Amino acid sequence: MTITSVHNPLVRQLRKLQQPKERAASQLFLVEGTHAVAAALATHWPLALALATGAWQSAHPELAAALEAGAERFEEVSEAALASIAETTTPSGVVAAARRREHDWRAHPIDPGTAALFVLGETLQDPGNVGTIVRTVAAAGAHGLLLSADSADPEQPKVIRASAGAWFRTPPVRVADLHATMAELAGAGVAIVAADARATRTLWQLDLRGPVAFVLGSEGRGLGARTLALATEHVAIPQRPDVESLNVAVSCALLLYEAVRQRSP
Repeated sequence: MTITSVHNPLVRQLRKLQQPKERAASQLFLVEGTHAVAAALATHWPLALALATGAWQSAHPELAAALEAGAERFEEVSEAALASIAETTTPSGVVAAARRREHDWRAHPIDPGTAALFVLGETLQDPGNVGTIVRTVAAAGAHGLLLSADSADPEQPKVIRASAGAWFRTPPVRVADLHATMAELAGAGVAIVAADARATRTLWQLDLRGPVAFVLGSEGRGLGARTLALATEHVAIPQRPDVESLNVAVSCALLLYEAVRQRSP
């Protein structure tokens, strides 16, 4: 039977996952859209509940079958009921509630023959930027994105959508104390490279072939004084003086791919 009411308990449960308090209380987060749901299934991420319209199932029969088999509970819903859950204005026709997992960045598998490559974010509050950075981290083959506790919730729907499915391959991690994490990485021989427009060295002048963790600051004020002091290197991205600073996600891509370039045979 198709769920049609926007007041149905399952519909209301998923709609509440737009709120961080509900995500924390239920230990679930919302996965919205075909691409994100397919990525969750491809990585065998546990899905507690999935809802899809009949039209979506007809358009994606193989994915719908995999979702029905892979989710703990699967229900068909009307387009109106699904639209009441989705954050996007034109939802694709499928949403799911994924189970939260605890992530330890130390447990990320790192090829012994490959130097570690991390991105650390301080007070990155724009979810679109965070999701784009997640996507870039995955594309560049970096080992993870570590976020300060005051950054955007990495499990909010916009972050997951902006990652274009990469979120489930390299889930971002919020750390309780970013400065302690920086010190731990430095103690393990990882160069802590702060992106700083005032730096005298450019990314092209720095040797990035060894273990590196790039540190990026908030979209508005950049890195804090203590964070800059804890960095072992400061690096600037060259740009015209009459142009405002680059978007943080763009800066991340430039830094990561310079490291990739230097490490390429």
